[in-house]
Amino acid sequence: STSSVYESEAVGFEGDHFFNLVARIETDIAVGKLYQGLRKIEDAAGRDRSQARFSSRSLDIDILTYDNLHGTFDGIRLPREEILHNAFVLQPLAELAPEDIHPAKQLSYRQLWQSFDKNTQQLWVVPFEF
Repeated sequence: STSSVYESEAVGFEGDHFFNLVARIETDIAVGKLYQGLRKIEDAAGRDRSQARFSSRSLDIDILTYDNLHGTFDGIRLPREEILHNAFVLQPLAELAPEDIHPAKQLSYRQLWQSFDKNTQQLWVVPFEF
């Protein structure tokens, strides 16, 4: 399942708007293998890894959470820190999994979104058909 698609201004640099969504998947694949598989999907979509970290990109897939893991697993820090700092991550996550609990904060994503300073970043739902 997926959240709505959200459009937002670039955060951290001047650039084109971004489109973001959160997807929920079920897998038994270890975190590191999942990460490598997602990188292959990004590469197949034309991701240019030579660009600066904060720049436009064709596709960026991040593992936000994995079960209730909290810490570093296969070199991946979970839950992903951006959840707490970026509206374009937290709002779609709160839409898709409002009652799920952030493993470090022990608050639901709905609660985290309700307390988020929404004046810091603007985003809006855009019509999108899969």
